[in-house]
Amino acid sequence: MAKVKTKIGNDFCPQALFLYGTKQEDGQPHFGLFCWFGYYHSSEGLGVMACIGEEKQTKDLIRKNGIFSANLVSEQLLPLADYYGCTYGKTAPDKMKRLPTVEWGEVLDVPVVAESPVSFELEVKQTLPMGDGSDIFLCLIRNTTVSEELLNKAVPFPQRLRQAAPVLAPGEDTYASIDGRYLGKWGEPMKNLPGISPTP
Repeated sequence: MAKVKTKIGNDFCPQALFLYGTKQEDGQPHFGLFCWFGYYHSSEGLGVMACIGEEKQTKDLIRKNGIFSANLVSEQLLPLADYYGCTYGKTAPDKMKRLPTVEWGEVLDVPVVAESPVSFELEVKQTLPMGDGSDIFLCLIRNTTVSEELLNKAVPFPQRLRQAAPVLAPGEDTYASIDGRYLGKWGEPMKNLPGISPTP
């Protein structure tokens, strides 16, 4: 199969979506949707690299608190996650009136999404400003919680991965399932939430 030169991008190297959970000054939970997320290993253990572009309320809270959660977005969570991703918190003060089922971290004081199949509690160890408004947070994973059924090793891993149903962010502003099903364009899944009318 021939390969051709094209624009720089990662369209066919999809990343999983995560809801980052932080605590607001009033103690209430705050969530934002992100996908620039990878892993590293250090002498302290497994860590993550979380990149956030431009200024956002979530990034302000991560800088202030130094801790946050990363909750894997499943197909069940996609409408709410899409809402968080398409609603700018700095101009929509009531954004957090829509919440998942919130639990609090077992190790860190961070909000965790009960409906998420996998949640990480993260401590920021270093922040790398990229000079263009983006910041990379290098974080140590302080705790991981996983849905109990996903730990049953009598079930083959590919089947458990399909059970987790993570949502991927491939190119062209779309969402896809782990098995390649189309789950909508950005801004479409949130229309399934009560009280949000589809645009004509």
